[in-house]
Amino acid sequence: MSDLSQTIAFAARLFREKAATVYAGYVRRDQLALLALRPGRADPYPLYEQLRALGPLAMTRQGDWVTTSHRVCNAVLRDRRFGVVPSDEMGLSFLGENPPDHNRLRRIATPAFSSRAVATYAARIERVASDLLDKVAGREEFDMVSAFAAPLPIAVITALLGIPDSDVATFTRYGVLIGGALDGIRSLRHAAELQAASNELRDLFGKLFALRRSEPRDDVVSHIVAAEGDQVRPREMLPMCFLLLIAGFETTVNLISNGVIALLNHPEQWKALCADPSGLAPRAVEETLRYDPPVHLTDRHAIEPVDIEGQRIGAGQDVVTLLAAANRDPEVYDNPDTFDLSRENPAPHLAFSGGVHYCLGQPLATLEARIALRLIAERLPGLREAGPVKRRNATIIRGPLTLPVAC
Repeated sequence: MSDLSQTIAFAARLFREKAATVYAGYVRRDQLALLALRPGRADPYPLYEQLRALGPLAMTRQGDWVTTSHRVCNAVLRDRRFGVVPSDEMGLSFLGENPPDHNRLRRIATPAFSSRAVATYAARIERVASDLLDKVAGREEFDMVSAFAAPLPIAVITALLGIPDSDVATFTRYGVLIGGALDGIRSLRHAAELQAASNELRDLFGKLFALRRSEPRDDVVSHIVAAEGDQVRPREMLPMCFLLLIAGFETTVNLISNGVIALLNHPEQWKALCADPSGLAPRAVEETLRYDPPVHLTDRHAIEPVDIEGQRIGAGQDVVTLLAAANRDPEVYDNPDTFDLSRENPAPHLAFSGGVHYCLGQPLATLEARIALRLIAERLPGLREAGPVKRRNATIIRGPLTLPVAC
């Protein structure tokens, strides 16, 4: 097939998929489809409540199994009779693999992201965060995302991977493009930009692989290169680095940003944090993860027939687990729509998923966010929003593109 024919075929598929989503959402009033359209992306929580009214496990008008229940989400994520289906649009390394390949690849990266290893990064994270706040000191207004929430985790993950001379703006663009592709390719322009970003990263890591083969260091890419052969196949190295890079900062960018938004929208909670930054920063992070997490949903594919909540999930069917809705399940949390730093949670939130695919980077993201919110509260107690928040146009990943603030 010629390039022109491929382009025409791809454009036609995009049109059909968009038309089907619009029809399902606006004509059939399918709430799951509405989540993928702009109003649902702007504020998905009212739609989550409509879906919750359907029951703990329900089939939408389009024939999709979906759950808002904390109990059911947790059960599905941990059930080995469910697995994942690799994305057609992009390689997700072990995120898109089932055991045993998932375990084999994850095992290579685990040591660098363990709780014990991450604890040794605290001083580095605090130094980077302090330097970034020094740069905004004295400025009346600035964008929290570009000035702080993005450069902090980008600096940390690129250092851990061993990527030299990282450019914040470039890597932020990579994150938005690749993170947005989790919802599917939206347009020919999106496809072209995603391909260009993938090519740039392919070139970057190709050169880095060659360098670390001759000059190994104590970084994650060196460990992956050293494992080449039996532990990791050559074709698996690039997707693995893509995943570790993008997942290594995208979640944290949005965790910090969503936390700042939630705190500033609840002045009494912001005041409490500023009065006790060290004591309440961990609670602020956990409550942000429950109240408005960076990742809102995932799905699982039934490998065999499964009976749950009186429903029969057939082999080959998918269950969409709405993690953000589960984190506001009124059967688990009192006053679930309230952001409250004094909350005593009776059950862990599901912001980092669960089961074998529980987020590898959870210890790092949590530590970075705790340090970030503590230092913001210590250094910028007069912080306030200075303009409208521009949120990313995405369903799976939730967070702002820009967050204007003033001191």
